[in-house]
Amino acid sequence: MATTETLVLQVDGMHCGSCALLIDDTLEDLPGVLSTQTTVKKGISTVELDADRSSVEDVVKAIEGLGYRASPRP
Repeated sequence: MATTETLVLQVDGMHCGSCALLIDDTLEDLPGVLSTQTTVKKGISTVELDADRSSVEDVVKAIEGLGYRASPRP
């Protein structure tokens, strides 16, 4: 059975809707990402993740690979 968790990440460096779309498109290609919603105005990305297939670190690395800064919110 999948271990699903909801991650809320602070994402810095976005300045337009295209930034959020790029992040969402990239994250949706990761194994185990069930859904993602990134909001420029709030500076957050909410990710539904199958933790057995990808980790928080995988998600953060994918976002940082695009040139943004990302960190889990408490």
